[in-house]
Amino acid sequence: MKKPIFADISLLLVTLVWGMTFVVVQNAISYLDPLAFNGIRFIIASVLLIIILLLFDRNQLKQLNWKMMASGVFIGFWLFLGYITQTIGLLYTTTSKAGFITGLSVVLVPVFSMLLFKQIPRKNGILGVLTATIGLFLLTMTDISALNIGDGLVLICAISFALQIIFTGKYSSQYPSLLLTAIQLTTVAVLSTISSFLFEDWKKSFNLDVLLSEDIIFGLIITSIFATAIAFLVQTNFQKYTSATRVALIFAMEPVFAAITGYYWADERLTQSALFGCMLIFLGMIFSELPSDKIPLLRKRNSMES
Repeated sequence: MKKPIFADISLLLVTLVWGMTFVVVQNAISYLDPLAFNGIRFIIASVLLIIILLLFDRNQLKQLNWKMMASGVFIGFWLFLGYITQTIGLLYTTTSKAGFITGLSVVLVPVFSMLLFKQIPRKNGILGVLTATIGLFLLTMTDISALNIGDGLVLICAISFALQIIFTGKYSSQYPSLLLTAIQLTTVAVLSTISSFLFEDWKKSFNLDVLLSEDIIFGLIITSIFATAIAFLVQTNFQKYTSATRVALIFAMEPVFAAITGYYWADERLTQSALFGCMLIFLGMIFSELPSDKIPLLRKRNSMES
């Protein structure tokens, strides 16, 4: 199997894990404040990767230098900023609007790639982005109300996640994946923990009765190991074999998987427009994978131009 195809499949599996754990995270943060939950989640994930690094691949440590450290911290900062602005934004806006605005990273990635690195997306990528964006709107926007401060914060979240994807692609080909991921996740862990002490009731969050409850332990194990340590390691390792635009389109499948999981696990019902939105997001991802001459709309346009 060609590396780009294997990379896309691996990233799709990561997105599946994120979508499936959405219900788990929602349940956990009903007991534990979100920033505290993220802090503990990323601490466990970073410690796990550091242990694996020390036990199985110490040679990567020889490549550690200030430039690599700065790159990992830089990626981690954008990931942290995305999480904290989304979390605070949800206090002021609706989940549906936040879901759509966060999903706009699928549009922002090719735009930023073009502005920062002069990478012009292919026509099939542009068609995929437009199709997926319409799908995101139909899937997530159950209400349309005036914009507020929460929407602005979630927009910062979308920008941050887009930049995290772009710079992961830039640095993943330059540095060892395991070490770079460990630095990134450690950065998020430190910044999330500090933010929890500043903005949340940390005495409540770090109460042993809360931390040792079954729901919290289950949520932390699932998210820290599968949705954080393994997921971001896979992203860092395989993103070098594909484009940032395709990664953003694959990650746009997260609300689709979350909706499917919610349907089966939480008895949530999807409207016809939401189902159509899921289909469009999936089609957007497919369009990005197909050569332009395999897409009738683009094939017709190419023949007219020639």
